[in-house]
Amino acid sequence: MSIRGLKVGSGIVRSTSKMKQEAPPSSDSHIEVQDEVDSANILRVIEKHNKDRGGLIAILEEIQAEHGYLPEKALRIVSDSTRRSLVDVYGVATFYRSFSLKPRGKHLVCACLGTACHVRGAPRIVEELEQQLGIEAGETTADKEFTLETVNCLGACALGPVVVIDGRYFSKVRKFKIGQLLDEARKGFDKGEIGKDKRIFPIEVSCPRCNRSLMDETFAIDGYPSIKVSVCFDHEDGVLRLSCLYGSYNFSTELDIPGGAVVKFNCPHCRVQLPSASYCSTCEAPMAPMLVRGGGIVQICSRRGCRNHMLDLA
Repeated sequence: MSIRGLKVGSGIVRSTSKMKQEAPPSSDSHIEVQDEVDSANILRVIEKHNKDRGGLIAILEEIQAEHGYLPEKALRIVSDSTRRSLVDVYGVATFYRSFSLKPRGKHLVCACLGTACHVRGAPRIVEELEQQLGIEAGETTADKEFTLETVNCLGACALGPVVVIDGRYFSKVRKFKIGQLLDEARKGFDKGEIGKDKRIFPIEVSCPRCNRSLMDETFAIDGYPSIKVSVCFDHEDGVLRLSCLYGSYNFSTELDIPGGAVVKFNCPHCRVQLPSASYCSTCEAPMAPMLVRGGGIVQICSRRGCRNHMLDLA
């Protein structure tokens, strides 16, 4: 559920292509450690999350956040300490696209090749990226500056072709813009100040069941009224407030929701669970829909730690 970070799009393309067709490392193979792995730190992370539901995902997320990828030595420590087979640990690490077994560059460039983007010229955008970076999709530049990846869908079908660089979405990208975007990434994107960055804007949402507003004027996040919903996790109910700003990940909750946990979203007015008509293309958790004032719908992944959210303005 990371809670909040909206993507703009018209739908989800679920595909097993996120499963990387690689064989797990054998138990007696030589380990080539490409990054220093602090065993004590890995054990601390495991102890922190091992009792949580979905703890393995949270463990791997924290390891990758520190190293930039999942070192093989770290996976073996996780396997031994959690008493899970190395095949099981490796299976989770290769199933989710957010995990990487190879060191990534300082900047991650991700181009969408989904149907909507494809017909709008996405293959030519990928070719231009490959030419300017001097690598093919799935590779990292020799100076470790850029990693280039492609995906089947970024949930921004209405704005294709779409390229994401360091978590920032760029819509309707053209070949002549590629050089400029890469230069901006090298220099460091602006911090996107609220009110100055047009990519960050507030939305107002309501319950898809009773159509009553979910906006909370009494509790501000990012200087705007928050989105208030009820959540249920592990037989406990609580209130979750999200930033109403497109592009903000800020939220507030009174529940202790562990990483990897899936929660149920309920309307605070009619008490009905927000109906899940689709599933997250990243982690397969149910997506919770909310109606957007003026037309459209926003869907939020219900798994803590997943940032797959979509805003469909069609």
